[in-house]
Amino acid sequence: MLENIALVTGASGGLGTYVTKALLDAGFTVVGLAPKIQQSDFNHPKFTALPAALDSLDAAKKVADTVIARFGKIDVLAHLVGGFAGGQAIADTDDATFQRMFDMNLKSAFHILRAVLPHMRKAGVGRIIAIGSRAAEDPGPKVGSYSASKAALVSLMRTVALENKDAGITANVILPGTIDTPANRKAMAGADTSTWVQPASVASLIVWLTGDAAKDVTGASIPVYGRGL
Repeated sequence: MLENIALVTGASGGLGTYVTKALLDAGFTVVGLAPKIQQSDFNHPKFTALPAALDSLDAAKKVADTVIARFGKIDVLAHLVGGFAGGQAIADTDDATFQRMFDMNLKSAFHILRAVLPHMRKAGVGRIIAIGSRAAEDPGPKVGSYSASKAALVSLMRTVALENKDAGITANVILPGTIDTPANRKAMAGADTSTWVQPASVASLIVWLTGDAAKDVTGASIPVYGRGL
């Protein structure tokens, strides 16, 4: 039986840890990417740590080439890299904050998609899942740069789905509400976490989207709001 290869970006983050473990539990061989990730972060024989950032197309191509050289293919791309900045109205938002959100939430995806898609198209198969945000479709005040960057990610992924529907590739975006991660708890100390989305729920959905049951699901923006609906 051929092994299935999953590339997980942001693999050691609050959500990435759950996604990586869920894919490993599902039988995938997982290459986990993050700037400071280590092999010891996941004690599993099918895990490979790949310390890297996605700050340029060259860096992303090096990542894809490294995975292809070792494993011969990339069956699944789970793109979890992103960041958040908020607290200011649009009128008060500086260029640096706006650019940082688009670099983290859109350009990182743009780079890795350009690097991975040619390999998937050549293989005639592939599943791409990106993590967006509820804010992409339900923006709130004082998170304009973040919301705009996540909305652009949805558009980008929809385009990828349309352009590659003839090549056996699906592309979907998950739009979670606030995820219950250590970073979010620290950033929003004192918040009511009872309605937050559990990272295990998002990880399970990603695993499902990689399976045969999801072969006809593409171009979707899937809300995961939980009790925060």
